[in-house]
Amino acid sequence: MISEPSRHCTVELQALPSRIGQVRRIISAQLRYWHLDPLIDQAALGVTELLTNVHRHAQPDKTCTVEIEFLLERLTVSVHDHDPRLPTVREADASSTSGRGLALIAAVSESWGVRPRGRAGKVVWFTLPAPSLFAAVRPHSVYGATTDGPFGDVDTPSLEKVAHTDARSAAVG
Repeated sequence: MISEPSRHCTVELQALPSRIGQVRRIISAQLRYWHLDPLIDQAALGVTELLTNVHRHAQPDKTCTVEIEFLLERLTVSVHDHDPRLPTVREADASSTSGRGLALIAAVSESWGVRPRGRAGKVVWFTLPAPSLFAAVRPHSVYGATTDGPFGDVDTPSLEKVAHTDARSAAVG
């Protein structure tokens, strides 16, 4: 039996508001690279909620590690921080401006949980199933020598007519 290798990405950071947006963009780009575009919104929402919890509640520091792994048709997103206190799901009333993060994660994910790591803190994680259409999605076509590309019958010069020029690059200082 041949199995697909797992796909794994890790980001270490300080859970500060400016960094949360950066990690969300990193996660989104990684999922696009893995052709898991349908999972981007849910994963970005979940990681934002988990990192916001670290920013608001984690002691003694805001250092954490975000991991995403795609294995066996499941995306697992986890955040490890150094605070050993375990989070709890709260009932937020209509006027509350916070306290809905874990309930939101529970609503958009297949499963979620917390693993204590003793004095090393905890890991809060959630999973998302690969969309059923994932199996039918093929990688994007690459235009090359065997296709006409996106421009159809555009009159292009033959290689004999193209003048040779040296490659150049520029760097903005």
